[in-house]
This record gives sequence, structure tokens and C-alpha cells, in this order.
Amino acid sequence: MDKKYFSYFYLLLCILSWGLIPVVSKKILVELDNYQMLLYSTVFSVLVMGIILLLQRKTNVVKKYELKQFLNIGFLGFLGTYLYYVLLYKALSLTTASEGFILAYTWPILVLVLSFIILKEKATLKKILSLFISFVGILIIVSQGNFFSINFTNLQGDILALIGAFTFALFSVLGKKNNFDPVVSVFIYFLTALILIFPTTIIFSSLKVPSFDILFWILLNGLLVNGVSYIFWFKALKHGDTHILSNLLYLTPFLSLIYISIFLEEEILFSSIVGLVVIVVGIIFQSIKINKILRSNILENLRMR
Repeated sequence: MDKKYFSYFYLLLCILSWGLIPVVSKKILVELDNYQMLLYSTVFSVLVMGIILLLQRKTNVVKKYELKQFLNIGFLGFLGTYLYYVLLYKALSLTTASEGFILAYTWPILVLVLSFIILKEKATLKKILSLFISFVGILIIVSQGNFFSINFTNLQGDILALIGAFTFALFSVLGKKNNFDPVVSVFIYFLTALILIFPTTIIFSSLKVPSFDILFWILLNGLLVNGVSYIFWFKALKHGDTHILSNLLYLTPFLSLIYISIFLEEEILFSSIVGLVVIVVGIIFQSIKINKILRSNILENLRMR
């Protein structure tokens, strides 16, 4: 079987895992705050990634890295596995699961903006139109379909979700400049998060022992959603077409809406679905190779003549 089919299989597992983020967050946040949730989840993420690192005998790779490289990876970990989740979990504790997660998943739009500034990528008309389309999608979600009477479910939660999106976008753009081993990088990302979230929890919260009722969701979040799912993603990237995989990844928010409806019995506003569709259309529009499509249509018309 073509290895590309395996990449799509791993991508499916990744989407199924990441789609659970708003559900596991809401289940855990009933009892724990955002700091406590991240602390316990990260403990299991570090454990599972450490085991995978040992099984794949990546310890020799770790020994080759210099202090500057560790600091570089650690900073990315601060952005992508510490600050991002602190903001996301806090946002989900304040607003609805669907609204918070969908707004947080606007990070691809911000990746586009930051790529202009940091990576010096060319700001084409297509990219600008894509940005505008996706921005309209955000307005639809936040205004609940009524642009003239904006009614936020929770303004603070929505703002935190958008700041979290910016944080993850910055993490993604800066990560493009590095060429580190994926398994080692992910392990260091979560190890950095664990080192930071422990004192953060002591200072701003407390060390509360979770009850048995939410232990399943903590394990699910730490081992799968924030742990093994990264391995699924890297395996998908190894053999698949990055362009196609990246676009398919935006099926995650759609799946999340289904999860939310089933597990949380939370009403999904029609405006949230419409807004999400508009955001995805904007992102996909940016990645469509219009010139190739036009050339293909012209050649097809010439053949018909």
C-alpha cells in the first residue's frame, strides 16, 4: 500500500485526538482550574513522550544538542505547550466550548500575518483576500451572526482564545526556522511546560489532587490529546503531502462541534457553524494554486476545440 495512505490514516488519528480538546477541557475544568489542568496533563505528556523517546533510542540525539539549541527549543515550548494552553484552558473555562475553541483555531490566519513580518513572505492579493474572508468568519462567530449588535458570550474568554491563537501562530512560524528531531523537540516542549507550570500553579493556584471522576479525562488529555497525537502528526507529515495534510487538518473544528454536541450537550449556534465554514474557506482559498487551475482550464478548453 502507498505510504501516502498511511499518512492519511495517521492524520485521521490526529484529527480525532485534537478534536477532543474542548470536550476534555470542559470535563476537567469543572473541578480543576486551568493551571491545575495543564500541570496534571503535562505530567502524563512528558511521561508518554519520554517513553517514546527511549523506545526510539533518541537519547543520543539529545546529547548532540548544545545549550543554545536547548534554549531555542525551550522557548518554543514556552510558547506552544505552556503559554498557549494556559490561555486556551482559561478561555474555555469562561466561554462556551464551541466558541472558545473555534476562535482559538484562527491561528492559521495569524500564521499568514506573521509570515509577512517574520518570514518576509510576499503579501499577495490572494493572501490578503484570504485573511479578510477568515476575519469575516471571526466576526460572525463573535457577533453570533448579528454584526450590528455584538453580543459576546464572554468577552474575556474570547480575547484569551484569540491571544492563544496568536501565541500558537508565533510558535508555528518560529518553528519553521528550526530543524530539530521531532520526537526530541516535542519531549523538550512538554518538559519545558512542566518546569514552568509547576511554580505557576503554586503561585497562582494550588496543588489540588484530582478526583477519580475526572482522572480518565486527565489521562486522555495528557497521553493522547497533548501527547501521542504529536507523533501521529509527525508520521503523517513524513509520508504525506504537507499542503494536503495542512488543509485537511482544518476538519478538526468541525469534528469538535460534533464531540461538543454529543459529550457536553452544548447547543451549537448556527452562526458558529457558518462562521467556522467561512474561516475554513478563507484558509483553503489562500492555499489554492489559482494560476495552475486557470492554466488547466485553458488547456482543457483548447483540447475541446
